[in-house]
Amino acid sequence: MSDILARGKFTAPLDKAAVAADWRARGYSCATFVDPPGRCWEGFVHDCNELVTVVDGRLEMEVAGETVSAAPGDEVFIPKGARHSVRNVHDGTSIWLYGYD
Repeated sequence: MSDILARGKFTAPLDKAAVAADWRARGYSCATFVDPPGRCWEGFVHDCNELVTVVDGRLEMEVAGETVSAAPGDEVFIPKGARHSVRNVHDGTSIWLYGYD
């Protein structure tokens, strides 16, 4: 299994408050993105670590050249300085949480 993907980290259906509490305890913020089908965020780099968890839909994420598919409840870790992209590959709207440390 990938070092960046934790399958089923959170139980679906996701409780945003529970994810936010978990992340806060680990030093992360928590906010929401809602993306239409086909939405792509390409080639980002941050000077901090990032976490992403899918609430609804499915995301394909590329982190430092490694591609993973994330479903509801999965958590993806993006290390600081890693070039990364997020793509909504679901046929509907995808909702996902993200946080920075």
